[in-house]
Amino acid sequence: MKSYTLTGHTHPILALTERPDLIAKPDQVIIEMKAASLNYRDLLVAELAKGSVPLSDGAGVIAAVGDDVKNYKVGDRVVIGFMPGWTEGEYSAEKKATSLGGPDVNGVLAEQVAVAASGITLIPDEMSFEEASTLPCAGVTAWSALFERRPLQPGETLLLLGTGGVSIFALQLAKASGARVIITSSSDDKLARARQLGADHTINYRSNPEWADEVIRLTDGIGADLAVDVAGPATLNSTLKAVRCGGRISLMGVLTGFDGNIDTGSILEKRITLQGIYVGPVSTLNALTKVKIKPFIDHVFPFEQAEFAYTNLREKNHFGKLVIKF
Repeated sequence: MKSYTLTGHTHPILALTERPDLIAKPDQVIIEMKAASLNYRDLLVAELAKGSVPLSDGAGVIAAVGDDVKNYKVGDRVVIGFMPGWTEGEYSAEKKATSLGGPDVNGVLAEQVAVAASGITLIPDEMSFEEASTLPCAGVTAWSALFERRPLQPGETLLLLGTGGVSIFALQLAKASGARVIITSSSDDKLARARQLGADHTINYRSNPEWADEVIRLTDGIGADLAVDVAGPATLNSTLKAVRCGGRISLMGVLTGFDGNIDTGSILEKRITLQGIYVGPVSTLNALTKVKIKPFIDHVFPFEQAEFAYTNLREKNHFGKLVIKF
């Protein structure tokens, strides 16, 4: 079978290799991959994981099942969990260690993938492989950010930063749940597309660098009930300013790095709940496949153009998700 591996370099990122076909262990299925999607995490992993198979998110058809697998059969259309070892329940280091496409665990950018049957879920007939492949990281992360602990309520205001995969999933899920959405971007064209998907208010943070003040104005001086911050240190202080007293922030972004000065005074004085989000379990992925939203895919690249897909991800010009089709 054909498989991509990481080179450890920025140009090229990928090397196409031939590997032996896989054989299922008793508790595993072998999946013939049909589509895989990219996340910002994949750029970070590319610098750390020379020789491993990249990408965490993929969907395909079961080609073989292990002797102990009873709930799936050959021909089933399935999507793989980001952490196949986190099926449900509380998060742990042991479950985190099963994250696909990282330095220690091969990912899904290969024609075949072997995975425990407990780490997958069926795809509805009406959902394409390309659409399903966008769910395991970005879709599940957005769901967790909005609904995991104190769920977003109808009529509440959600603030979203940017128009990447997580933010667009969060926009769609929030509108489906009856929330009001404010979204930011540096592109007026992307903001127009966000309005087409239901965004109630849009802010261009390049032409309006004091965007937190605009959020306060749009909420009659109160602030957003919940914010999803995908950028990290460079935006978090403004996000703290933009949410209301007693508000919530779901933080999962590292687009601006990991380190920075944080206004802890605002967290205390406004009694803000700051929750770190790192994807979610397979049970959330299963729930997400049953939600009637259509994942927004910016572009689909053929398998042979996987390197070009990485280039597009790095340039950050996409709206929603980038997908590779096998």
